[in-house]
Amino acid sequence: MTFQSRAGSIDATHFLKLYIGGAWVEPSTGRLLDVVSPVSEEVVFQVAEAVDADIDAAVASARTAFDDGPWPRMTPQDRAKHLEEFARVLRTRADDFAVAWTESTGVITSMANMSPEYSIGALDRSVDQASSFDFVEWHPSSSGTHLLVREPVGVVATIAPWNAPLATMLTKIAPALLAGCTVIMKPAPQTPIEAYIIAECADAAGLPSGVLNLITAERDASDHLVRHPNVDKVSFTGSLATGQRIASVCGERIARVTLELGGKSAAIILDDFDLETAAKSLVGGICVLSGQNCAGLTRVIVSRARHDELVAHLVKAMKTVTIGDPYDPEVKLGPLTMKQQLEKVEGYIAIGIAEGATLATGGKRPANIERGYYFEPTVFANVDNSMTIAQEEIFGPVLCVIPCDDEDDAIRIANDSPYGLAGAVYTNDADTTYRIARQLRTGTVGQSAPSATLAVAFGGFKQSGLGREGGVEGLLPYLEAKTVMLKGEPGQL
Repeated sequence: MTFQSRAGSIDATHFLKLYIGGAWVEPSTGRLLDVVSPVSEEVVFQVAEAVDADIDAAVASARTAFDDGPWPRMTPQDRAKHLEEFARVLRTRADDFAVAWTESTGVITSMANMSPEYSIGALDRSVDQASSFDFVEWHPSSSGTHLLVREPVGVVATIAPWNAPLATMLTKIAPALLAGCTVIMKPAPQTPIEAYIIAECADAAGLPSGVLNLITAERDASDHLVRHPNVDKVSFTGSLATGQRIASVCGERIARVTLELGGKSAAIILDDFDLETAAKSLVGGICVLSGQNCAGLTRVIVSRARHDELVAHLVKAMKTVTIGDPYDPEVKLGPLTMKQQLEKVEGYIAIGIAEGATLATGGKRPANIERGYYFEPTVFANVDNSMTIAQEEIFGPVLCVIPCDDEDDAIRIANDSPYGLAGAVYTNDADTTYRIARQLRTGTVGQSAPSATLAVAFGGFKQSGLGREGGVEGLLPYLEAKTVMLKGEPGQL
């Protein structure tokens, strides 16, 4: 069975099965999940739908692989050799990853084609950490030797969102595998194809049985996975509401949890920065993933004296954005991923207008496109930070421009949010950026551009989540610290 698109074909042989215990197995039922194209609004893929019995089988496989298998007992360097081969095989499927992302989310192909190499970089960084990270720390003492050893946390459920399924899944499983954990992948039901390809690559790379498993499920079965007593940790990226639910369940049973949730990130435009340049940067950023980007700069804070001029530049820049077929290299903004998301964005537009914000441009579906979940890039002006559109994550190509009195007021407005994922200070001065960045309650701050890095750390303050992903900070949540106190020095570790 093969899926054919305009960009290429994908072997769909395994799509009606689940990957458990190192084998492609039949699911418990014949239930299927539909993957709908946001361009055509038609079903383009179908995959197996797991139920509780399938979840139990995947958890049992991962549990056995952790408790009795070789993986957690290997040295980090030996696990890194497996990850190197895994990364090599993943790179052979780069074209398939790109096709899957565009077909299921509508992301433009220029971005889809760049994503695989960027995403697979998560494994490269984990390979490097095998030799650079201290899994055993020596602490000499007058009474002998104290060792701080870091050991794998156990069985991990990695739950990825629908907007960036490949990058987020690999960012979770790479450090988990390096740490020695065993993993159950649970992709979003709307975008499961990348996880299928990851599982096929793990199989081809020869990862030991049960180390990496794949189940595809809707909410009820996913809840069963999170509640499962043999799952030691859950790593989730997605909505605040779902994250709150997962945190509550994990809290009940003291399971470890990492959450990367929503954002309502602020861009502070200082008076020394050119407004036309700022507008082009902000509009380019809002087009990324059609605005379905948790780290996007969606609140734009500018002095009252420059507010109208910035809005004019934003409107002009948005008028140049080409909307349409994501396979067209001239297109800069593809569709939203789902009908449900389109309706959500439309609802926020109505709320913004009702609460008194000025709709400067956009705010509706393009008149010349009959099919697909397309939405125009949108600017609201004269937004008060207390408005719903300034406080809640819209997850679409919508900017809110908020006037401020001065720099202190801008910082106050930026921090007046339940979220704290990202942010930026548009200024020509690095010292000023650093000074303001230290006052912002947010996980990442960039200078004069939307910024995020998984090479160092990514995550948020407040309701944007718990923990970090990427870098050493992203490895630590998959490890438990153990102190070993010896009367002398061990001869071998």
